[in-house]
Amino acid sequence: MSRDRAPRTVRTVLGDVPPAELGVCNAHDHLFFSSPRLPGQELRDAGAATAELAAFGAAGGGSVAQWTPYGLGRRAADLPLLARAAGVHVVAATGLHQAVHYAPEVLDRLRGGLADVFVSELTEGLATSGVRAGFIKVAGGFHALDAHARWTMTAAAEAHHATGAPIAVHLELGTGALDVLDLLCGELGVAPGSVILGHLNRSPDPVVHRQAAESGAYLAFDGPSRANHATDWRMPDAVRDLADAGFGDRLLLGGDTTTAAARSVNGGPGMPYLLRRVRPRLELALGSELVERVLTANPQRAYAVGWTWIHGQQ
Repeated sequence: MSRDRAPRTVRTVLGDVPPAELGVCNAHDHLFFSSPRLPGQELRDAGAATAELAAFGAAGGGSVAQWTPYGLGRRAADLPLLARAAGVHVVAATGLHQAVHYAPEVLDRLRGGLADVFVSELTEGLATSGVRAGFIKVAGGFHALDAHARWTMTAAAEAHHATGAPIAVHLELGTGALDVLDLLCGELGVAPGSVILGHLNRSPDPVVHRQAAESGAYLAFDGPSRANHATDWRMPDAVRDLADAGFGDRLLLGGDTTTAAARSVNGGPGMPYLLRRVRPRLELALGSELVERVLTANPQRAYAVGWTWIHGQQ
C-alpha cells in the first residue's frame, strides 16, 4: 500500500491508534533518560515515571511523546506497562542524540548501519522489547551541524523515506533550525511537515522562528527549565507572534522533563505544569480555542503517519 493511501495512525507503545486518540498531547518530554554527560540526573525510577504520567493524565493529558533515543536508557519494555497503568498514550523514539552522550565504541558499532537500526526500531521494536518507535529523534549542534549531526540526520532521512516516520530534532539551545531544514528538507528530501524542531523557546529569535514556520515544519516550544529560565518567560510572546502571522497550525508544546528533581512527584514542575500553568498563560495571549488546537490537533497531525510496509511488515 502506498503511503498516500494508507490510513494515518500514530504508533504508540501499545500499538497504532487513530490520531484523535492522543487527546491533549505533551509533544516533547521524557519518562526515562540516562546519559554519561549528566551523572546523577538520571530518570530511571519506573514507579516515579508511572506516577508522573498518571499526574499528567489527571490534569487532562492524553498522550506524551518521549524523545529519549537509542542508548540513553529508554527502558522500552516498561513503557507499555506505564501507559496502561496511567491511562496515557506514549509515543517512543528511535534515533541518536549528540555524540557527547555516547561512548565512542557505541558509535563505532553503529557505523554503516544506522538507518537500518532506525527502520528496525520503527517496524519491529526497540531492541528485543517488541515495542515499536513512532518517530526518529536526532540532534544538531550550537549554531552548526557537525559531522555527527550530518551522519545521524542522513540516516534519519533514509529511515523516514522508508517508513514515513516523522523526524524530531533537538536544537542545541534552540539554534541551528535553518541549517537543519536546509539539510533534511533541502539536501535529503524530507517533507517539512515531517520535521519537528525542538527547543525553539531557548533562542527566541522571531526572524528565525518565522522562517522555520514558513518552511512548513512543526515548531516545538518546551520547558520550563532552570538552565533556560532566562528565555522561558519569552515563550508566550514568541508563540503569539507566530500565531498572529498565521502559523498557529505549526506549533507544538511540551514539558521536556530531563531530571528526577524536575518531576512533579519530586516537587518540581513536571509534566502537569504544561496544563496547570503553561496552558492558562497561553490562553491569555492566544485564546483558548487556538491553545486547544496546539495541544490536540497539531500534535495529532505531526505524529500521524501513513506507515509504509517494510519487508512484509508495517
